[in-house]
Amino acid sequence: MLPFTLLRRLECVLEPTREQVQRTNSAMADQGIDLDVVLRQLTGYPFYNTSNYTLGTLGGSRTRQNLEDYVSKFSDNARVIFEQFDFANTIARMEKQGVLFKICQNFAAIDLHPDAVPERAMSNVYEHLIRRFGAEVNEAAEDFMTPRDVVHLAIELLLDPDDELFVNNPGLIRTLYDPTCGTGGFLSDGMEHVQNLRDRYSIAPVVVPYGQELEPETHAVCLAGMLLKTLESDPGRDLSKNIKLGSTLSNDQHPDRFHYCVSNPPFGKPWQKDQPAVVREHSDRKFEGRFGPKLPRVSDGSMLFLLHLVSKLEVPERGGGRAAIVLSGSPLFNGNAGQGESEIRRHLLENDYVEAIIALPTEIFFRTGIGTYIWLLSNKKPEARRGTVQLIDATQLFMPMRKNEGNKKREISREQMRQIVEAYSAFEPSNTSLILDHRDFGYRRVKVLRPLRMKAVVSEVGFAKLADDKTWSKLAADQREGWTALLMQHTGVEHEVSWLEPFARSAAKKDCALGKASKPLTKAFIAAFGVRDPDGDPVTDDDGNAVADDHLTDFENVPLGIPINVYMSAEVLPHAPDAYIDDSYRDELDGDVGVVGYEINFNRYFYEYQPPRDLHLIDADLKTVEAEIAAALEEVME
Repeated sequence: MLPFTLLRRLECVLEPTREQVQRTNSAMADQGIDLDVVLRQLTGYPFYNTSNYTLGTLGGSRTRQNLEDYVSKFSDNARVIFEQFDFANTIARMEKQGVLFKICQNFAAIDLHPDAVPERAMSNVYEHLIRRFGAEVNEAAEDFMTPRDVVHLAIELLLDPDDELFVNNPGLIRTLYDPTCGTGGFLSDGMEHVQNLRDRYSIAPVVVPYGQELEPETHAVCLAGMLLKTLESDPGRDLSKNIKLGSTLSNDQHPDRFHYCVSNPPFGKPWQKDQPAVVREHSDRKFEGRFGPKLPRVSDGSMLFLLHLVSKLEVPERGGGRAAIVLSGSPLFNGNAGQGESEIRRHLLENDYVEAIIALPTEIFFRTGIGTYIWLLSNKKPEARRGTVQLIDATQLFMPMRKNEGNKKREISREQMRQIVEAYSAFEPSNTSLILDHRDFGYRRVKVLRPLRMKAVVSEVGFAKLADDKTWSKLAADQREGWTALLMQHTGVEHEVSWLEPFARSAAKKDCALGKASKPLTKAFIAAFGVRDPDGDPVTDDDGNAVADDHLTDFENVPLGIPINVYMSAEVLPHAPDAYIDDSYRDELDGDVGVVGYEINFNRYFYEYQPPRDLHLIDADLKTVEAEIAAALEEVME
């Protein structure tokens, strides 16, 4: 259905100039003239078709052959669309099933000209077809398709701050880039946003779209959409050439930077296939490449797209760039301090790239009901926003849909979009909008140790533990018997745990048959016969330093801005007076004690406690339900 829809759309656009193109092509075929340029000028679009056929004139006897001829007579940039759908095999199967001619006739009767079906309406058609025939096209296309209301909101948030700039700078040229462009919804919407300004003020900039898409089928839909778009400053430009095919992470085909970037990368999709190229770029180019910080876990590549977008922003010296990206909640908090996800957040926040994060309602995507967020990024923030991040809670701004579309049960209305954009533009604190310093999201993860307090008690339980030890089991049988005999002489006697090491050394010197009293063997004795004694003295090493108890090791997240000793005095020492900080556990970047981490927890800032109802009200409800159950049982018994 999708390739036939695209074919009919292109056919309707070319219909007014079809006969003129055919005549010109026939008359000038042998004159050595570059017909490609001439025919594009005739159609007014960067593509054409020189076939004598249309969907309505293919005939019923040679439908397949005529259709193949029809498609082959498109210009190269349009023909590639049908090649990516493997259209030849599709029509062969349809002919075999005896439905090809009927399908062609049906589509020929539908007017899909842009004057009859505007771009936004056509985008809705594409979405419906992908959802309806996802298995035919590519299931991945439906999994990550962005609903139109989310597309509109993201574009409004991205471009709204620059509306005044657009209006006051006639002839301004701006670039818009989507590294996961799918069917081109974000790109089309961005161009329409600017077109609306032109309609309103009779002046607006030119927005040039760029994109890259992994899936051939959705890439083909985007190509078709771009073929129908023209730039006021360059009407003959073929915008479909700006839409590349391939994986953005491992094969970035747009080396340039852009004024605006927008993306909805797949949620929770592993990036194993891209891993060799990403790891190589990370290792070789570091921060000169796209992936300077540590890399996230291979199970989810969402945060790689965050880094990718930042690398694509126009440099501040040339006006800077802004980006909007739709993500699940995972990039807000996944990963502990020092891990890839946290280091990426650290890079974005400490370099002041994050302008705002908007929490969207749940159940607004087609294949998932999870919460989603729009991140707004910039490398040239307005003075008022520098060093801060705005959090907006828009989770309650939605309308229930009349009819569910998969998991999509809610949508964001135009008025609600305006509310969200106005909250962002106002940049003022409220119940649903908070302005926070970027350090509010940071902390130091410090390693808290406590001294080992232990005594040595030789017992049957200890011998059972010793029997499972690998070092002990490697000893010869007579050696194990010798050590056992010596140890049993101390059964039931309490010693300081430090007694075990000199005991073992002394015994080995006296009896060579016991073998060497190695460190692993001494550790085995301590593990077997050591008994923790909370009231005992701390165990020390040969230098007199306290030995840490591994079982009591803990970690504390100390908010940035609070001295570690102050936090320890208030939060740890009242409960564990003998606790101390492991000074060797340090951050790789700044070298200070504790590893720096960042997480963005919306619930921490927007959660409102809802007290439970009074017990007597709950009890009354329960009694009502009990009475209803009893009445129902009586009816059954009768």
